[in-house]
Amino acid sequence: MDTSKPHTAKETKMNKTAMTAEELRNTLIGAWNLVSYVECPTDGSADRHPLGEDPMGIIMYTPDGFMSAQLMNPERKPVASGDWFNVTESEAMEKSMSYIAYSGPFEVSDEALTHGMTVSMFPNWIGQTQPRVVETDGKNLHLSTAVPIMSGGVEVNSYLTWERAAA
Repeated sequence: MDTSKPHTAKETKMNKTAMTAEELRNTLIGAWNLVSYVECPTDGSADRHPLGEDPMGIIMYTPDGFMSAQLMNPERKPVASGDWFNVTESEAMEKSMSYIAYSGPFEVSDEALTHGMTVSMFPNWIGQTQPRVVETDGKNLHLSTAVPIMSGGVEVNSYLTWERAAA
């Protein structure tokens, strides 16, 4: 596979990293910046970019087995009141639809990665364990949903590319 160009969702579907669980775990540890987030509807309709063409985000994996993911549309507008608990209904809706956040334990075994959802901006995920498909190419980490999820009323597979964060 040519690693000089960004992966497309279709390319990522066909590749999986061949590593031991320990090698994959050691590769994950640290912080990664979001490069792309694409959703591919299972009905074959056009790919979607729910957080815009150039989303921002950080995912972190700690040596003691926890992870945290924060993703957002960088075009979010400030809250008029300047108070995060004093927002209008439309501001609250815009904020919740332009941000994804969850944290919890992660596990790696037999080239499989799972994210545990201890806390989540989306309450339905709390308590879940979600499997991820993983690929690494040295500089980038490619994560995708292992099973389709619902997003905006459409069943999709999500494909995210992360780049190792510089300290």
